[in-house]
Amino acid sequence: MQPVLDESDALRLLRSGEVELEGRLVDASNTTLRAFLTLDGVTARCVYKPVRGERPLWDFPDGTLAGREVAAYLVSRATGWGLVPPTVLRDGPLGPGACQLWIDEPAEAEPLVGFVPARELPAGWFRIAAARGDDGRAYALAHADDPRLARMAVFDAVINNADRKGGHLLMGPQDRVYGVDHGVSFHVEDKLRTVLWGWSERRLPEEAVEVLRRLAAALDGPLAAELAEHLTVAEVHQVGSRVRRLLSTNQFPLPPEDWPAMPWPPI
Repeated sequence: MQPVLDESDALRLLRSGEVELEGRLVDASNTTLRAFLTLDGVTARCVYKPVRGERPLWDFPDGTLAGREVAAYLVSRATGWGLVPPTVLRDGPLGPGACQLWIDEPAEAEPLVGFVPARELPAGWFRIAAARGDDGRAYALAHADDPRLARMAVFDAVINNADRKGGHLLMGPQDRVYGVDHGVSFHVEDKLRTVLWGWSERRLPEEAVEVLRRLAAALDGPLAAELAEHLTVAEVHQVGSRVRRLLSTNQFPLPPEDWPAMPWPPI
């Protein structure tokens, strides 16, 4: 089992721990490795994404996917919600890359997003899209009306996440929900693609409004400088613009009409 570390200890381990590669996660589109980190007798797993293993993306020509992973963690930390596992940029066996604490999902964890039989939608779930199985049966892509997911939906709107698949949501210890794989976020153009559209056009929870106000203030201070180490000036500026837009509308965003609303595959 992964040891339970507080954030400061996790960051120290991620930055300074000795890296021992364990294997590659073959389903990832870019080079993604699982590794052990060891420091002062403490060992934990991490995900290591070296910059040299990134495939060029025509619509993300600036910066690196690894840098965007770190930027997502910095925004998450500023919200106080802890939605992204501790993540740093560091040197590793294959050169510089993002290093993120591995999250062990409890075996008994119930999924909050998925395909369910169309006539058996769980109580309190949002129906997002219709689908058909190989056998022709009707299914619905749906997600729970869960405040942890609502926080994630606000966070994704802030970072302009273009790839919020259901599989990028992890259940962690103590009923925590984490988001991972944020390499295609922070674009200056609206590219929000997510499976978490259940709250579209609803009013933001007051908690989210307060968090966005704090985030707006932080973006006028040191957070902007931290993000500028990983993003372009225009991208950092647009983070603030999206926060102000959310505060102005006081609503969850609507799915776009000129851009695919969901990533593929959605799970």
